[in-house]
Amino acid sequence: MDLKEKLLSSYLILEDQLHIDTSLQDIKSDAIKLFKEKGFPSKKEEAWKYTSLNKVLKEDYNILAKQDTALEYSDVKKYFIHDIESYKLVFIDGKYSSHLSETTHDGIDVCLMSSALTKPKYKTVIDGYFNKAATQDSLPSLNTAFANEGAYIHIPKNKLVDKPIQIINFSTGNEAASMVQPRNLIVVEENAQVQIIERHQSLSSNAVLTNSVTEVFADKRAIVDIYKIQNDNATASLIDNTFIKQKDNSIASVHTFAFGGKLIRNNLNFYQNGEHIDSILKGVTILSDKQHVDHNTLVHHIEPNCESHQDYKGIFGDQSTGVFNGKIIVEKEAQKTNAFQSNNNILLSDKATVNTKPQLEIFADDVKCSHGCTIGQLDESAMFYMRSRGIPEKEAKALLMYAFSNNVLSSVRIPEIKQRITNIIAKKLGVNIGFDL
Repeated sequence: MDLKEKLLSSYLILEDQLHIDTSLQDIKSDAIKLFKEKGFPSKKEEAWKYTSLNKVLKEDYNILAKQDTALEYSDVKKYFIHDIESYKLVFIDGKYSSHLSETTHDGIDVCLMSSALTKPKYKTVIDGYFNKAATQDSLPSLNTAFANEGAYIHIPKNKLVDKPIQIINFSTGNEAASMVQPRNLIVVEENAQVQIIERHQSLSSNAVLTNSVTEVFADKRAIVDIYKIQNDNATASLIDNTFIKQKDNSIASVHTFAFGGKLIRNNLNFYQNGEHIDSILKGVTILSDKQHVDHNTLVHHIEPNCESHQDYKGIFGDQSTGVFNGKIIVEKEAQKTNAFQSNNNILLSDKATVNTKPQLEIFADDVKCSHGCTIGQLDESAMFYMRSRGIPEKEAKALLMYAFSNNVLSSVRIPEIKQRITNIIAKKLGVNIGFDL
């Protein structure tokens, strides 16, 4: 039985276990039918031309977790941003860990998707937002069919969340291979603000495949700041589907730090439904060995007087592969749009590969839109200058690569995250330099 057939069979089991209302059941039934029709994406599709899932899909994944697993905080503390106060939503093998979490209903809701899907008091928000941003593609639809657990975050009007929210998904490796499908819903109403940190982390060398979907809704004048830290084991694969809908005068930013994993595919989609919206997409990727990271972005400018800014940096060594497929769509009505897109890459090895494809589709005539990409090596003259000043070659390379990615880090608004990412970069580059931020 291949993975597709195993998923279809497992859905029938899960369907009997869930206690949700008819409308949600209809959504899930339609989603599994769409996945059954489309199956997993292949390289025949233009959006997946440079990323093959074949090796990932060959594993015999366990689909439904059989038992609850407990972890001690001391065992996983290093994966938290533990030097700041934060709300925490922690999931172990797809199941909620109350021991490691800190939720709240004090003026805001930071709690569980399983509760939101089954309890009447959340019905209005679920009916208004669940599955309203995710596209009807095969992998988001697969997640919708299995959606049961994840983060549910609702920030009412005029609320400024007093501390960041961490969403962490651990995979223990209790099974030889496992597949998890977390579902997150984040609703930020008018004039509200929130910061969110998201991480998926495998704790063993066993294979794990994560197919995650996050829907984000930023209402008028809302500010949403999201940080994705991807620094997983070499046997862990992640398909991250994030959909963000914005209304007038809102600001939404996503910083993606992709440093490790067997295969990572980031599908990041912004939809601007209003005027004077700002969408920010930034990322740093540092890979080695045979790791593969694919950033697939979309910013859809629908109405006038909006901005978007994309800036992705990549450093690739050994036989690693980087893919950037970024699209900006400017509709005819979206006059006065200001859209910028940049993807710059450094190859540290002759065997490393980068495929980059920035795209613009512009149907308006009064816009400022630009895109560009570069693929190259470290500046030899800069290396010579630093070596002539007594800086060892290894440290000189590290300083140049850090400077290359620093403009992405400069927009990180949480100092502790900036320091954490700096330390990870130093470790990835194999040096011990105390960068002063």
